[in-house]
Amino acid sequence: MGDTAAEKSIGGSQKKRTKKHLVLAAVMLAMFMGAIEATIVSTAMPAIVADLGGFQLYSWVFSAYLLMNSVTVLIYGKLSDLFGRKPIMFFGVIIFLIGSTLCGFASSMKMLIIFRLIQGFGAGAVMPIATTIVGDIYTAEERAKIQGYLSSVWGISAITGPAVGGLLVQYVSWHYVFWINIPLGILSLAGLWLFLHENVEKKKHEIDYLGAILLTVAISSLMLVLVEGGSHWAWNSWQALSLFTLCGLTLAAFVFQEGRAKEPVMPFNIWKERSIFIANITSLTTGIMLIGISSFLPTFVQGVMEQTAIIAGFTLTTMSIGWPIASTMSGKMLISLGYRTTSIIGGVALVLGSIFFVTMSTSVGPIWAAAGSFIVGIGMGLTSTAFIVSIQSTVEWQQRGIATAANMFMRNLGNTIGAALLGGILNNRLSSYLNENAAEAGKKLTINSANILLNAKERAQLTETVREVLQNGLTLSLHTVYYVVLIFALISLILVFFIPKKGNSSV
Repeated sequence: MGDTAAEKSIGGSQKKRTKKHLVLAAVMLAMFMGAIEATIVSTAMPAIVADLGGFQLYSWVFSAYLLMNSVTVLIYGKLSDLFGRKPIMFFGVIIFLIGSTLCGFASSMKMLIIFRLIQGFGAGAVMPIATTIVGDIYTAEERAKIQGYLSSVWGISAITGPAVGGLLVQYVSWHYVFWINIPLGILSLAGLWLFLHENVEKKKHEIDYLGAILLTVAISSLMLVLVEGGSHWAWNSWQALSLFTLCGLTLAAFVFQEGRAKEPVMPFNIWKERSIFIANITSLTTGIMLIGISSFLPTFVQGVMEQTAIIAGFTLTTMSIGWPIASTMSGKMLISLGYRTTSIIGGVALVLGSIFFVTMSTSVGPIWAAAGSFIVGIGMGLTSTAFIVSIQSTVEWQQRGIATAANMFMRNLGNTIGAALLGGILNNRLSSYLNENAAEAGKKLTINSANILLNAKERAQLTETVREVLQNGLTLSLHTVYYVVLIFALISLILVFFIPKKGNSSV
């Protein structure tokens, strides 16, 4: 239903003038710019902290970017449906480049955090609209294959990001970690300007400003409490409770507003489509899984298996290899098997990969961790590609932007919820174990004592008993985290069985 009306709405002449493959190259360049940002900045952070100081604000360099990205993604998706993809994409990339330029000039950690907010404000437009542009210019059959190319961007960025970041920090300066975005962004803008042509219907729109404000406040308060709760604030503190209350009130007001707005920021009618509803809820659960694996797997490999940071990074990199491979495979699978069967196969892979982590121990070595990571990557690649192609084929052009953005928002939300939930589980389990075994260790051990395991020199200075207690505690705690990850993998698998059977033989 989505394609016939959608292609008519953007005009047949637009498809003739638009140079698809050159637009795809420009879109992939923009996505690469956004995707590499996470890995390249992570690599540079030790050098940034050494230069600027403010270690206590370390996490906010990432949280500020995530917060603003998550807050704006839905709003950009809706604006692209109203005014076209091209102007909104241009706006987002330009703001991202301004933020990147300013980040390179930051002279304090607080300045860097403010500039990261600006960068995140622009980044919210890049991923969803880039994916939506592909949905516009390619047919349903072509999208399945092209989405595999888009997913490969993540794999390439995951591999090249740490390497490029390390080289820039070592041989040039950490400032260039941000400035490297500028040529990439300019090339992307040039490609979109020259080769993407839209015929957007010119009419006066009634922008839902109140809905946008309520959504921003609701998401900001939720993200803020999930980032800070359990670490800087107790969950029952006045700060956390106030933000939860604010989130609840503004969310209720947002739902009410969307029901009466002529052009709502979030048209809830798209959630009535079962395939979209299931895809979005499953993206939430896989987002929780994703953050649980990527955040805590290196800790197990370094702290328990006593491997180097490079090997720990390799165990995660295999996920970024499996993901694009599966996304590319899914092109043919979606055509021959359909959305539902492809998603089910992906869901099974998520469960199998999670079982690897639950059964992980020192004796199996990092290859076991890398294998589990690769299989989870296969599951993520199959499910995420099936979801995006399914969503874009279900809705009309006028709703494709917000529908795509909603799916990406749910994964972002899953990442943030997962970081808070799984981080809390890890800390509570480790704290309890260390308190119970304090007598055996012969000294007072805290959660922060686990940091010693991640430094080879400091770890070597520990007594055998203390090291054993810390490693056993970390193993037990991380296994608890991975059991929760397995539960979410099983929930994801169960959910995809509810995807409608219609169209199961072809896309």
